Amino acid sequence: MRRKLAAWLAVATIVAAPSIAAEYKAPRTAFGQPDMEGVWNTHFILPIEARADVPTLTLPEADAQVLARKIARETDELAILTLDPEIGDMHKTMALQGLAIVRGQRRTRQVVLPANGKLPYTLVARGEVNYIENLVATQIDPPILADHPEQRPNWERCLVLAGQPPIIAVTDANPRRIIQTRDHVLIHTEYGDEARIVPFTGKHRADVHSSVLGDSIARWEGDTLVIETVRLPAKDRMRVLPTLIVPAEATVIEKYTRLSKDELLYQYTVIDPAVYTAPWLAEYSLYRTDQRTFEFACHEGNYSLPGILQGAREKERRAGS
Repeated sequence: MRRKLAAWLAVATIVAAPSIAAEYKAPRTAFGQPDMEGVWNTHFILPIEARADVPTLTLPEADAQVLARKIARETDELAILTLDPEIGDMHKTMALQGLAIVRGQRRTRQVVLPANGKLPYTLVARGEVNYIENLVATQIDPPILADHPEQRPNWERCLVLAGQPPIIAVTDANPRRIIQTRDHVLIHTEYGDEARIVPFTGKHRADVHSSVLGDSIARWEGDTLVIETVRLPAKDRMRVLPTLIVPAEATVIEKYTRLSKDELLYQYTVIDPAVYTAPWLAEYSLYRTDQRTFEFACHEGNYSLPGILQGAREKERRAGS
């Protein structure tokens, strides 16, 4: 398994190599690194995979606007989102922003390799994804497979949200602040208020130091910032909205590259031969904003889990009476 993973890493490094116009040269920090500091934002519509009705990676502007409105309507109809009255207004705003723009082109999906835009899941993994997506679409409160409270996913209680690598959610405004030092890079996402302080080193820390954001290390490949993350929580294996499988055994490779003064390309790959049959690459661009980030709070009382446990105890009481 270790030999197979090493081969994957070698291939993924080639697959994920960005194709960047050579004429742009990123400015430098005081200590000579490509300067990526500042606040960068996403607030657009962009599914992970290719839709059956849109096989192409890019669309002309008129067609892109039609598709953006269609996806926004479909998202409004997801059963899991119908309880939140603000969702409809948020998606109307998303539709106005339209599909994501990368290198001046409207994109229809995040996956760029393989060319068909589909994640190369194994048959078993694809079945899991289809099952979860069906639950999200048809049930207001889809079940999370867990035998006890400690197995409930971190995102369910807002312990992690949009900062856990790879960062796949782009439809809600999620400013990302980057701060660089000579020895570390900090990536702070507003949605979830998560700060990853990533050292420039070639060695991961011991298991005891792992967190809900995994263990990340950074390096430079030319002007591209590369972040490698391992030991993400097993309970967060299945991401939702959008759906993606990221096992605890996986290696996540993220890449940041300045394309221009205001555009920052974000690329990611999840490497796990037990879930994916081949290396793959997804990407989208973030755009510089002069807006500041704000504190984020998400039902800080975490009342849902106590309610679930109280309900289970009441069912047991009634069954025993």
